[in-house]
Amino acid sequence: QVQLVESGGGLVQTGGSLRLSCAASGGTISGYAMGWFRQAPGNKRELVAGINRSGGSQYYADSVQGRFIIARDNAMNTVYLQMNSLKPEDTAKYLCAANWNTMPTSTASTYAMDYWGKGTLVTVSS
Repeated sequence: QVQLVESGGGLVQTGGSLRLSCAASGGTISGYAMGWFRQAPGNKRELVAGINRSGGSQYYADSVQGRFIIARDNAMNTVYLQMNSLKPEDTAKYLCAANWNTMPTSTASTYAMDYWGKGTLVTVSS
């Protein structure tokens, strides 16, 4: 029902910044908690950040705490991930996802999300 399309990925040097966007169509995201996940080659998908339906609560993985910011603009039907101070270990495909009820707060939330985008690739050079 809801389609999610990520954009904003690319190649960036260590210490640089990128802003990812997740645009929804076919429905509104206002009724969904949202999350950003990432999957590096050979690794399992992991949770990066989550945000509740109103945007008033956020979760960050320890690995990105203080560097990444998740935000949402329900009027624009878009969720963002601002990534700062990027490191090579941040290299991964980044995917956004929506959950009807629960803000994702662990990698196990991977199996509870209702809708997924196809992802956008972020490569951080050393």
